[in-house]
Amino acid sequence: MKTLTLLAALTLAGTAFAQTHSHGGNHDHQPLYGGVVVEASDMDFELVAKADSIALYVRDHGKAADLKGATGKLTLLAGSAKTEATLAPAGDRLEAKGSFPTAAGTKVVATVQLAGKKPANVRFALK
Repeated sequence: MKTLTLLAALTLAGTAFAQTHSHGGNHDHQPLYGGVVVEASDMDFELVAKADSIALYVRDHGKAADLKGATGKLTLLAGSAKTEATLAPAGDRLEAKGSFPTAAGTKVVATVQLAGKKPANVRFALK
C-alpha cells in the first residue's frame, strides 16, 4: 500500500511540475514570416532578411511582444565583411533599412532591448 501511495504522489508531483514549467500549447518556434527563428531570453525572435531591409519579429510565448520603446542593433558577418545597422520599431516588428548581405551562411547577431527587460543577444545563421 505504501508503494502505491508513494507512486501516486510522485506521479502527481511530476504532472504538476510539467504543467508549471511548460510554455503552453500554442508556443512553437515555427517561422510566421518566412524567416529564421531563434529562441532567447524566453522569447522567439524571427529574422527576415532582404537585400534592402531586415525585419525582426519578437514573440513572447506565441504572442507579439510590445515593441513600444524597443531598440536594437544588428551585426552581419558575411565572410570577412562586417555590416552594422540600427533596429527601430516599425509597427509589429523592429526594422533596419539599407544594403545588407543576405547570402546563405551569413551570420547575424542582434542585440535587442525591450522596455523593462534585460537586453537579449540573439544569433542567427541565414539559410
